[in-house]
Amino acid sequence: MEIRRERYLDRLIAHKHNGRIKVVTGLRRSGKTFLLFELFRSHLIEQGVPPERIIQIAFDDRANKELRDPDVCYGFIRAKIEACGSSMCYVLLDEVQMLGEFADVLNGLLHVKNADVYATGSNSKFLSTDVMTQFRGRGDEIRVYPLSFSEFYGFRGGDWEDAWNQYYTYGGLPYVACMDADDEKAFYLQNLFKETYIQDIVERNSLRGDQALGTLIDIAASSIGSLVNPQKLSHTFASMGKVSVSAPTIKKYLRCLEEAFVIHEALRYDIKGKSYISTPSKYYFEDVGLRNARLNFRQQEENHIMENVIYNELRVRGFAVDVGVVELRERGADGLVSRRQTEIDFVANKGSRRYYVQSAFRLPTDEKRAQEEQPLLGVRDAFKKIVVVRDNIMLKRDDRGVTTMGLKEFLLDPDSLDL
Repeated sequence: MEIRRERYLDRLIAHKHNGRIKVVTGLRRSGKTFLLFELFRSHLIEQGVPPERIIQIAFDDRANKELRDPDVCYGFIRAKIEACGSSMCYVLLDEVQMLGEFADVLNGLLHVKNADVYATGSNSKFLSTDVMTQFRGRGDEIRVYPLSFSEFYGFRGGDWEDAWNQYYTYGGLPYVACMDADDEKAFYLQNLFKETYIQDIVERNSLRGDQALGTLIDIAASSIGSLVNPQKLSHTFASMGKVSVSAPTIKKYLRCLEEAFVIHEALRYDIKGKSYISTPSKYYFEDVGLRNARLNFRQQEENHIMENVIYNELRVRGFAVDVGVVELRERGADGLVSRRQTEIDFVANKGSRRYYVQSAFRLPTDEKRAQEEQPLLGVRDAFKKIVVVRDNIMLKRDDRGVTTMGLKEFLLDPDSLDL
């Protein structure tokens, strides 16, 4: 049974024949190749496109080593297109960063009127800003994430609690979702992190070794949802008795991890001042299963993992997500007014839409509820304010404008933010 990535397939279909290069980006093993070579190719054939007009090259395949030469590849593709006369041809290129001078080759194909070009990429050359610059403003990014919980649940089915336990433990990489045995999932994720992601980052960025990088990953994995900065992390290295690593080096390593789509930085945003606070930041893992595997599944704090999952879900839905900073004024027993900063877990923005979202694992008491709601109530605007709790509760909206919903409802309903 295949996993239908409808969200991403629909985006590819919507961008057909637009005269631009469609670049599918994302974490390695997140399903980019399957999306392009299986789902999208099947769509083309269903639409009546004959197979000879679909030109498909996987650059990580040893059989295509010669095609990594830009001139050889360009000549090969042009010959295939010319053999089809004036009919539209679809050029599907996987792991195109392995093609020499790839931007020049793809930009050249834009001048071929009957070529519709699609490519996948897995590293820093394919961040959103680079897609625009490398392809001279004629590139469209389709960002693919590991399976969201709704995709995972739609594929696996069964009891909600069992599915959630599996998801927050082993994450949403498609191959893992197809496995049944827990020990196989754990081995695959641990080996993938070590043999693929770390090695790829070390080789691509010409790092001297992976010891410091590995330690940094462990620290970041242990600190999801916590404020960190390069200087603080440098001190953490020293306190652990590890090799001395400077703050600039740590900043570089964090950037390398981001560029490989392993982690993502959530900046702090001063809601009242309408400005970003440069440091410290929070880091979340693109896939919680990889995070857990890196720690040998020893730190399974469901509340922190739930926060990471909510962050990822908001990004999958297309939101830019920041950490909100709110200044509260409080009058003490002595009558004096003091100020303190507090945080809203996530400020999600898309165009003119904005949502303030708190991840609250449990709300066992009125005091705990007040604590979670206080930052939201400190924001004096009309945008929706939401608290997501672990329990499967009925949706509630109080007279102060705060909506409380269960995690299940939030994750499974694509319109949950507007309920």
